Amino acid sequence: MDIEQAFGIVLKKYRLERSISQENLAFGAGLDRTYISLLERGKRRPTVNTLFAISKVLNVKPYKLIEDIENLVYINQD
Repeated sequence: MDIEQAFGIVLKKYRLERSISQENLAFGAGLDRTYISLLERGKRRPTVNTLFAISKVLNVKPYKLIEDIENLVYINQD
């Protein structure tokens, strides 16, 4: 699994756990809703600024998102 796909899975998981729509996440992070959709589908790479903005809206530390992404990438490399 590549990093973009893993980021999308983790992003969607946290967003759904918090019952936040793509539109509300995008608004809170200062992004476009279509960009959130592209991120969740693994079609875009977020910048560090984007990662921090999204994590703030989701109320999760950026390192936790990265840790979850890392776990998906390395677990699926075996």
